[in-house]
Amino acid sequence: MAEPTQLVVQVSPGNKALQDNISNYIGSLGERDVRGLHRLRRTAIGQAEEAAHALGYYQAQFDSRVEPGPPPRLILDVKPGEPVRLRNVEIRIEGEASQLKVFQRPSADVLKPGAQLNHGNYEDAKTLIQNQAARYGFFSGHFTQQRLLIDPEGGTADIQLVYDSGPRYRLGKVEFSGNAPFDPDLLERMVPFEAGTPYDSEALAELQQNLLKSDFFEGVRVNAAPADAQNHVIPINVDLTTRKPRTLGLGPGYSTDVGPRLRATWDRHWLNPQGHSLGAEVELSAPRQNVGLWYDIPGQDPINDKFRLAGGYQYEEIADDDTLSKLLTVGPEWHRKLPSGWERVFSIKWQREEYRLGDDEGLSTLLMPGVQYSYLRSDNRIDPSRGYRLQFGLSAAKEGILSDANMVHATALVRGLTTFGEGHRLLGRLQVGGNATNGYKKIPPSLRFFAGGDQSVRGYDYQTLSPENSDGDKIGGRYMIAGSVEYQYPLKDKWRLATFVDQGGAFNSLTTPDIKTSVGLGVRWVSPVGPIRVDLAHGLDEEGGIRLHFSMGSEL
Repeated sequence: MAEPTQLVVQVSPGNKALQDNISNYIGSLGERDVRGLHRLRRTAIGQAEEAAHALGYYQAQFDSRVEPGPPPRLILDVKPGEPVRLRNVEIRIEGEASQLKVFQRPSADVLKPGAQLNHGNYEDAKTLIQNQAARYGFFSGHFTQQRLLIDPEGGTADIQLVYDSGPRYRLGKVEFSGNAPFDPDLLERMVPFEAGTPYDSEALAELQQNLLKSDFFEGVRVNAAPADAQNHVIPINVDLTTRKPRTLGLGPGYSTDVGPRLRATWDRHWLNPQGHSLGAEVELSAPRQNVGLWYDIPGQDPINDKFRLAGGYQYEEIADDDTLSKLLTVGPEWHRKLPSGWERVFSIKWQREEYRLGDDEGLSTLLMPGVQYSYLRSDNRIDPSRGYRLQFGLSAAKEGILSDANMVHATALVRGLTTFGEGHRLLGRLQVGGNATNGYKKIPPSLRFFAGGDQSVRGYDYQTLSPENSDGDKIGGRYMIAGSVEYQYPLKDKWRLATFVDQGGAFNSLTTPDIKTSVGLGVRWVSPVGPIRVDLAHGLDEEGGIRLHFSMGSEL
């Protein structure tokens, strides 16, 4: 049986780029004996010469020898000599593309006079021009000159690339086919360009993405063949496959804040040819049960705009704190995703809340116009390695206008995550909130602030950081702040070790805030549905203790 053989490329003086290119060009020698290697020597030298020419070494000298080993080795000794350098370089775009600023030209650095000849750079320049022509619709374009003239003895090379783009094609009217039961006007509002717009393949990709993001279709095929163009206008046909109109989702969960919980969702993705939709969500846990309903109407831009009529009912009871809330909400919302990436929601929410906080009972009615902005940047939806989330909300009520009290309610959330080194992670979180009102006793629990728990200050039980009444009942505060800094150390596979410091509290005075601190250790396992977190936290005062926290979900 033939022994495995080795190829050894020795370049003097050292030149790793040339060494690697020769090795890769020749490739594996397989299993050969000494006699087989002797027969291969001439072929290998020919391949090495081609690899050297590709990097501009036309005066390289080669020698080879075979060592019997074991294992047998073919050794190539290479003296590269002086490389060929570029002398005259002409790269020119003619036609309509020459007036298009976004049409990229090949890099000047690697193709300027005096640069070392590299055949790959020359081919990359041609490919870049052709790719740009294909993207921007210059389908009649061609090279009128494409020459690489090499003088190996003189050590010089001349490049001449002249590309005539010809006319730029244009996008025609979009026609839809398939089993899509929607009004043509709704589909046309998802088209991101007008008929007659200069061709851009990115515009066609955006058209496909818009249709998929609408949640109406499970299949979208965009056909725009330049061969079908008439007078340089390309007809566009989009074949649509409508998704099933209903989906049902069911998911269990658990956290130490609320214990086991069950969440169910039902969506009717489209109700009529105008693209209206509706949905429902139910969440059940020991302390809290809620149901939400919504009805959506697409806006002028169906992908980024919608009008929503939403309503919901929530029942929450925390027995240890003798807290009860029965909350009914209803009202319209206007959702828009801005070009900057921010998501904005204007709303007018009417809420009626029957509540008990210790010995205090009440019935609150509020009509609250509000606005919320949110922004998420993340490199992975389930387990990001870097990114951040920003959320800001503001709402208000006026006594006498379907409201029992004057109030301004504001909240903000900032989360950040970065990864450095070999998987080391640093996370930060800051939450703040506040109420401005002249009738705080009329503000219901849902709009007061509490801290403590898995997503707030670990080491303290859920919503136990709060001002108290004379009987020691937790009644919520006017203000809240909660922050965390966490470091995660990578273990093997999907496991991480975490250490953290949390601080925060809910209080009634900004001059004397009641801030609690906790420290802890935790373990993270990145499951297919997101990180699962187990933390052991210690609150650093008499209200705290050593508590186990369990939660799951994205860290942004």
